[in-house]
Amino acid sequence: MAVSGGRPTLEAVARRAGVSRATVSRVINGSPTVAESIQQAVRRAVAELGYVPNQAARSLVTQRTDSFALVLPESTSRVFSDDQFFPGIIRGVSQELEEVDKQLVLLMAGSAAGHDRVARYATARHVDGVLFASMHGADPLPGDLFRKGIPVVCSGRPLPPSPDHTADQSPVPYVDVDHIGGVATAVRHLISAGRSRIATIAGPQDMVAGIERLTGYREGLAAAGYRPIVAVGDFTRESGAEAMRRLLADEPRLDAVFAASDLMAHGALRTLREAGRRVPDDVAVIGFDDIELARYTDPPLTTVRQPILRIGRMMARQLLRLAAGEQIEPALVLPTELVLRDSA
Repeated sequence: MAVSGGRPTLEAVARRAGVSRATVSRVINGSPTVAESIQQAVRRAVAELGYVPNQAARSLVTQRTDSFALVLPESTSRVFSDDQFFPGIIRGVSQELEEVDKQLVLLMAGSAAGHDRVARYATARHVDGVLFASMHGADPLPGDLFRKGIPVVCSGRPLPPSPDHTADQSPVPYVDVDHIGGVATAVRHLISAGRSRIATIAGPQDMVAGIERLTGYREGLAAAGYRPIVAVGDFTRESGAEAMRRLLADEPRLDAVFAASDLMAHGALRTLREAGRRVPDDVAVIGFDDIELARYTDPPLTTVRQPILRIGRMMARQLLRLAAGEQIEPALVLPTELVLRDSA
């Protein structure tokens, strides 16, 4: 409860919590370097004293807004479709920022105008840092902002800029998963089950996830001496269905398919059913992501699980540390897991 005798000060909170004024300031500003027990003591003192930080004054002194931008590369309809990657990233980032009383600003960069708007918004320091979620192509914007001193963290390793982009190529921090290892594990599972004509429906080749999942597939096949059979989709259900039609036309005897997303795998299942192919008896199918849909396909989908919510939380955690002036590892790669169900 609040105490009488005037507005409580930062010094009063520090005395009540038994810590220094600087420690109270770090906790209030969301620094993750303070031990959890001390954070709890400070929060308890804040609640007991009824201390309310002067946000306007703090922003003037620290030149911070206590808000962070998450840049999404797609249109609104795509972001909030049944593809659970972007909603999962948003939820993970939101949870992490909410716990330290920071604000999240969503920015769309699905067009040239949107891309330019993000650049102006971040350069004007309307936010304290920027998160980029699965950008397409070798976009120089994350690197340009990072080299201007704006804290930046990406989901997925940024593709190298084009050769004519001559700025200093300092690595932009990122959080990702082991796409190559995860897919190679899936391919080895198919091979160990006796499959030898294993195709893939690869993702877009202007995105790191698409590139590295195709690399994992090729490496897994090469280790067994098998020939790759490749069709490319765009991570949507419709593209998976169409790619599966092409594969069946080109390789009617194929006996397994790795699809680089669960949505593309779902589309492939539909095409296989229409073609009279039994899954997994005739053709085994494995996806990637382990979205909720994977448990309810017919048959339930074997898939490579990536921890989407944790990716979002770790992105936000790394960005908070950068914004607090701390050093971080530039590359944080999380493990994947093969989830076995009835489709393979």
